[in-house]
Amino acid sequence: MEGEVKKSARNGSRNNGLVVAMCLSFVIGMTAMCAAAVPLYRMFCQVTGYNGTTQRVEQVSNLILDRQIQVSFDANVAPGLPWDFKPLQKTVSPKIGETVEVKFEIENKSDKPERGQAIFNVTPLEAGVYFNKVQCFCFNETDLAPGEKREMSVVFYVDPEIAKAVETKTINALTLSYTYYPREGVKPVASNEGTAQPAEKKL
Repeated sequence: MEGEVKKSARNGSRNNGLVVAMCLSFVIGMTAMCAAAVPLYRMFCQVTGYNGTTQRVEQVSNLILDRQIQVSFDANVAPGLPWDFKPLQKTVSPKIGETVEVKFEIENKSDKPERGQAIFNVTPLEAGVYFNKVQCFCFNETDLAPGEKREMSVVFYVDPEIAKAVETKTINALTLSYTYYPREGVKPVASNEGTAQPAEKKL
């Protein structure tokens, strides 16, 4: 009888250990899936234009339609980043397929170097897949020295296919929105004889 009780206790301990191991494996697996979900979702949006995500392209359009589309710009800064950020042009009206450059101005209002990155989308959301960026400051992180002010560009065109798709062919106006978020790991700003020099940034 006593032997059966001890055997039962050992079995119970093994079962409890198995349950704990399974729970730990589940938690670790879910954590890994969550970590992978953000970049995978971002890749999905960039490929499909889902949720108003614009497209990145290497070349300009070879077709320009005789139809204009209004593009407005919205610039924001998230809490925790002491920057001023604004478009130098509120609105442009290029022809569909025409390549356009628009400049934004950004300024670090703090007394220390700061790093940020711009997140973007287009509304109406279904038009995102047709908004093609050839060049953009948002492709990389931005480092600003204390008090530094800088002009940065986005070069884009609206794909002529927007005029063919049933869900977008009647769209005549788009809004490109940017929000700068703080990023960790600011690199020290190089100095020359005690004078801080702005970090160079490739657009």
